[in-house]
Amino acid sequence: MVTNCLNCSTRVEEVWSWRGLFYREPQFLCRECEKWLEKIEGERCRGCSRSLEALPSTLVKEDICLDCHRWELDPEWQGVLNKNVSLYHYNDFLKEYLARYKYRGDYVLARAFSHTIKSYLTKVEYDLIIPIPLSDERLYERGFNQSTALLEEAEVRPSHILTRLHAEKQSKKTRAERLRQVQVFQLVECDVKGKSILLFDDIYTTGTTLRQAAKLLKEAGADEVSSVTLARG
Repeated sequence: MVTNCLNCSTRVEEVWSWRGLFYREPQFLCRECEKWLEKIEGERCRGCSRSLEALPSTLVKEDICLDCHRWELDPEWQGVLNKNVSLYHYNDFLKEYLARYKYRGDYVLARAFSHTIKSYLTKVEYDLIIPIPLSDERLYERGFNQSTALLEEAEVRPSHILTRLHAEKQSKKTRAERLRQVQVFQLVECDVKGKSILLFDDIYTTGTTLRQAAKLLKEAGADEVSSVTLARG
């Protein structure tokens, strides 16, 4: 079966998998575009998945980056987010690709990551997976929640038990402003006591958004909260 690359429209032939004679693994990007997606491999921060190999030693504290070390020194945030796993580096290619996906309403672009996300999540144990929600205003602007769409394309059913108050776009805030912002999430009536929860978002930058959501869930009785993000900014 022949398809077109979601990024450049080049014709792409699907690749047959050895997992079954009648199973075809869909290919949504051509080889040229696929090679620009950089999976995070090698030594990484156990807290946020940041690659440690390119970091100066002054920015690494044992096996975590200095940012995560600082989060854990703060009594308010210590232990709130167990860990984050990011799948790709947020390089120039992925930055442009996700901009098309999120801000130009190109929903179908989510399919390029469906196999990677699904493959990773089958190896992880959790009770609930929650996409980071958008505010009603932001959802109206975009027409869809990018994190929800990524999960649905990966055939993963998310739990929508968090809502979000409207706030200025994260991309317009400085790092300091992101770190100072107040709680923006609310929990829909749901019993999360004793549950292991996985948050899902498209990009990990400072980790503030994920920690705010995790803090709310931990305060409601969740046993453990971790996160998965498509990219590590």
